[in-house]
Amino acid sequence: MPDVTTRGDGAATAAGERSRPRAALPALCATQITSWGIVYYAFPVLNPQITADTGWSTGATTAAFSAALLVSALAGIRVGRMLDHRGPRTVMTTGSILGVLSLLIVAAAPNIAVFSAGWLLAGLAMASTFYQPAFAALTRWWAPDHIRALTIVTLAGGLASTVFAPVTAVLAGHMSWRATYVVLAAVLAVITIPAHALALNAPWPDAPPSPTAVEQGAERAERTRPFWMLAAALTLSAFAMYAVVVALVPLLLQRGYSTTQAAWALGLGGAGQTLGRTLYAALARRTRPTARTTTLIALSGATTAALALVPGPYALLAGLSIAAGTVRGNLTLLQATAVTDRWGTTHYGRLSGLLAAPATTASALAPFAGAAIALPMGGYPRMFGMLAVLSLLASLIALGTTVRSGRCGGASRSTHRAARPFRPRSP
Repeated sequence: MPDVTTRGDGAATAAGERSRPRAALPALCATQITSWGIVYYAFPVLNPQITADTGWSTGATTAAFSAALLVSALAGIRVGRMLDHRGPRTVMTTGSILGVLSLLIVAAAPNIAVFSAGWLLAGLAMASTFYQPAFAALTRWWAPDHIRALTIVTLAGGLASTVFAPVTAVLAGHMSWRATYVVLAAVLAVITIPAHALALNAPWPDAPPSPTAVEQGAERAERTRPFWMLAAALTLSAFAMYAVVVALVPLLLQRGYSTTQAAWALGLGGAGQTLGRTLYAALARRTRPTARTTTLIALSGATTAALALVPGPYALLAGLSIAAGTVRGNLTLLQATAVTDRWGTTHYGRLSGLLAAPATTASALAPFAGAAIALPMGGYPRMFGMLAVLSLLASLIALGTTVRSGRCGGASRSTHRAARPFRPRSP
């Protein structure tokens, strides 16, 4: 039986095991809700008001937002390497400060150039505060029981649109979009900067040891066919998924619903994400990585097709938004565990950064591409149909993502090991 010692911060450790800082998990729950809700989900709600007030085109403002996501994708590779070596505290605290500054620049922007510059800075904040660094922190601190910790933080993150889409709509109904962004920037500063600075101050442990086959496979994973097939599947899926999120509001507006109704439908999709994430641990225990990946991406395409084909009534569309959010919630955890399911935890930051870069790039291009092609395609319903076809193609590509145990370590072994229930150690 290993010796157990209790540290001053209240986290118990067994000899040779990593500490689990108590405050990190609730802090990351709060900061993911706030960061996603303010930096990401406020934009699709405010963009119609921004374009009406400034005269800037929807394509220009959406391109600025897409540029932020593109910067996030590129910066995420470097951020992943920093997380592997230094941990999340400095990265995420700095990201929170950059997020506040970026929103203040956006709010004060006198022209589209300054507006775009603010969003480019926001891209650095996204790379440093969104799921990727939070997942790296939880995977290192909680492995091999990290699925439960990841589920908890993404359950909270799934509420981001549920909370902040309606809140943003209410604020925008009583003040200008500029004043709304200033208020949201203040909320972001008050919640995320101290939470990241104070709750993520535990020592950053060394990477846990992995079986030799997994370790060697992880070293060269990015050169293998399963890695590239996985990257391609997640990239196409991300493009379709994020285009749907950003285009849901204009889809409903085009069908005659009010901005408030559209914002609530978007928010209910966030509630669906929370529901979906409660199911992922059980799904991970009962399925292998390839089957899980293929099925979830196909289901994402099915919900997108339903949104394309069903014009109403509003209650049915809200239900479809919840269903789409449920699948989206599972896909978030699927991406969070894709590396550990196949190659272990040692190089998680680097491999997840490489895997996320093309997917985040696709999600960056999705809002702009969706807005650009909706009109020539004859409207948002047909655009949603095209996105459903892309998801189906991604699900077929996902069939080639199996990692053979002889080459890179047993995927099934890591999956079952990672899926054990999370049990916090007593102080």
